[in-house]
Amino acid sequence: MTSEADAMRQLPHDLERPVDAVLRLEGENLQLREAVRSHALVDQAIGVVLAVGQLTPEQGWEVLRNISQKTNIKLRHVAELIVDWARTGELPAEIRGQLERELGVGGPDGM
Repeated sequence: MTSEADAMRQLPHDLERPVDAVLRLEGENLQLREAVRSHALVDQAIGVVLAVGQLTPEQGWEVLRNISQKTNIKLRHVAELIVDWARTGELPAEIRGQLERELGVGGPDGM
């Protein structure tokens, strides 16, 4: 015996009830808006890395991705921290250290 929800999932979109279609589309819209915000944030962080490290956009993306992987921090959060750093001058030590390693800078004064 299938539930009504299971039956609704099997219906083609043109047979959905209007309320179900609206709810589905609102969910898709929310996901798309979040993806656009996240993409813009990552692009901003790449810009910061480009300016600091005098890199190409591809190299900036690699640096950001490597920091995320090596610190085990989600890329979006790393991007947020780097964008905040450009504004406030504050960057968590773990991210700062990995950024310095990626850019080949460091030493006593660091960045």
